[in-house]
This record gives sequence, structure tokens and C-alpha cells, in this order.
Amino acid sequence: MGSRSIVALSLVMLGCGASGAASEATGACTYVEAGYGPPGEEQLVVEVVAKGLEVPWGVAFLPGGELLVTERPGRVVVVGADGQVSAPVAQPAIRAGSEGGLLGIALHPAFADNRFFYVYLTGEREGRAENRIERWRLSEDLSTASLDRVVFSGIAAAQYHDGGRIRFGPDGMLYVGTGDGREPERSQDPKDPAGKILRLTPEGEVPADNPIAGSPAYVTGVRNSQGFDWLDDGSFVVTDHGPSGELNGWSGHDEVNVARPGENLGWPRVHGCDPYAGARAPSLVWREAAPPGGAAVYRGSAIPGWRGALVVATLRSEHLHVVRFDPNDARARILNHAVYLAGDSGSGRLRDVVMGPDGKLYVTTSNCDGRGTCGADKDRILRIAGTR
Repeated sequence: MGSRSIVALSLVMLGCGASGAASEATGACTYVEAGYGPPGEEQLVVEVVAKGLEVPWGVAFLPGGELLVTERPGRVVVVGADGQVSAPVAQPAIRAGSEGGLLGIALHPAFADNRFFYVYLTGEREGRAENRIERWRLSEDLSTASLDRVVFSGIAAAQYHDGGRIRFGPDGMLYVGTGDGREPERSQDPKDPAGKILRLTPEGEVPADNPIAGSPAYVTGVRNSQGFDWLDDGSFVVTDHGPSGELNGWSGHDEVNVARPGENLGWPRVHGCDPYAGARAPSLVWREAAPPGGAAVYRGSAIPGWRGALVVATLRSEHLHVVRFDPNDARARILNHAVYLAGDSGSGRLRDVVMGPDGKLYVTTSNCDGRGTCGADKDRILRIAGTR
């Protein structure tokens, strides 16, 4: 079944920007037929916080305001208030290759007391690649870190589709985005941690109230998520990569989804806005490949028009995407969406998005990942400080 095979219940033209984008609301799913969306109206002030990095994949804010950053080649560094990048404080053993390496990072909710931070990485076990979560302890002077233990392991690793985003949720549990490891059917197997959003205790155990008894799976049917967050009403929002030709030649069709615990996002059954029995249809789909990196709900005050919206970093399409959900149907429906930092902004590929304790949005570039243009400044961390 093709993504346009169901009858469109309404047609909403949100405008045509430089990309010539047109959007159609098919039921509760907004399908962007061409381009990515209309240009945003806010005039942003973008500041460079740090440069000279190499694929800064994840960012966590320390209590003193410093940034703890993972670089995909295998380094954890500290970025100070002056933008200076430290020598590596940790260099976990990784198995580098394509999309694998040192990926997401998250601080323990009680970091101020225990100094624990978590990383998602591609490593080796018995000569084979695997993705796993390790817990490290950062020294008081921020100069070194030591491995505490492996918290969770056995996640499928492959050249592509490694997932890697980790975040602690409002409930104090650790949420983990995994990829399907280039085997799509893994996403539908509740016993396989690949192709899921996992929910774990800080010790890596399965919480007793998980939606599937005894399973770490929180959301199934995921292809390769690198971004998720919680809306103000508690709804869980997940971005996901669409197919790259592996099924029936399909490509593009990256997604933004709103999911309840235990729901199935449908991969590899669902394509675009198509309904599929037992699966949750996405809220927003781009026909052209974006694909999405990190995502964060904007809770700052510097850009009032973004308050409560989901901000998504994109890689190939090199822009920030701001998605606002319908307050009367935030469960599924998009009110509007817009493109920022596209074209001649000079930002290039964007990887992670995170709200800082100062109420400003921080974005990492990914131009040194082999798919972008790695200039003299290499990769950077940007701060969206407000509007002009």
C-alpha cells in the first residue's frame, strides 16, 4: 500500500518556502509532499558556543553550566563557559564505523550527589559489535572520568541504524532510542531491544510498570530514532528515520510521532501516513528524506513563538524543524510546522538539540561525519539566543 493510497480528509496548504513545500493533512497525519515546510517567521540570533569538535553527538549540562559532550570517534569532553574544549575526560573503548561509535549521553538525576553519567556506544563483545549503555563517574574537578559499569548491553549494532539517544524522563527512568540494526523485523520482536524506545531503571533493570511485562520495550516498531522528548501534557514524542530503499524501494518518509506506552509505531509495516492495524500512525511525515537527529521541546522564553513546540535537528536537509501540536488534539495532530536555519545559514548538518539551564536552545553540527563539509572550524555547538 502506498503512502498516498488513502483518501485525504482535508487539504491544508501551509505555504511554499524556498523548498517549495506543500503539506496535506491526511486524517490526523500531516504529509509533506515536497520540500520540508514553510519558512519560519522568527528572526533568530545564533551564537557559536564552541568549535573544533568532531561529530558532537550528545550534550548534557553540568550543574556549573559546563557542557559534557560526546564526540562520535570516542571522546567525552567538557566545554567551559568560555567555549574552550577540554582534553578528553574519558575515552570509552568503541568500535568505530559509519553511524556507530560514542553516541548519546545523559546525567543521572542525582548527578550532584553521585557524579554518574551514562553513554550509549558501539563496542565489542566476544569479537562482535554491539551497542550498549555504560555508566561513568566524573571527577569533582571535571578532569577525568572512570567507568562504573555496563548498565545494559546486547543491542544490535550495524553499519547503519544504531539509534543512540538516551535521556532521563520526568519519571526518573532512563529512556533509550535504538535502531533496527538493518534487520527491520527486529523492531516488531518484543524480546529484541533493537528498533525500540527502551525504558530502564537507572541501574539498567526493567521497571515493574513497563507496558510489556518483563520487557524493556516502551515503544516498538521504531526504525532508527535519534530524538524524543515529552510535551508539557506528558505526551511522548518520537522522531524516526524512514526507509532507505530496503523495502519495496521506499525512501524518505521520516516521521514525528506521538506515542503512548506500549504502542507500536509500525516499522516495517507502516510507510508514510498509511494506516495499519495495531500500529500508531505518525503525526508528521516528510516525503523527502530529512532525516531527523535530536529533538527537544522548547521551554525557553527568548523565542515566545516556539514555547511548547518540538524542535527537531535534521541532517541531510540541514535545518531546524519547529513543530507545534494542536492543543485540542496534541495526541496526534499538527497545528503548524516551519523550517529554520536552512539555505545559506552556514550551519550545515544538525545532530543534537537540547534545552540549556539558561532557557536557550543548544544545537550541535555534524559536518565532520563523512556526509557533510568539514571546514577549518570542524563541528560546532550553536546557541539559539533569541530573535532579532
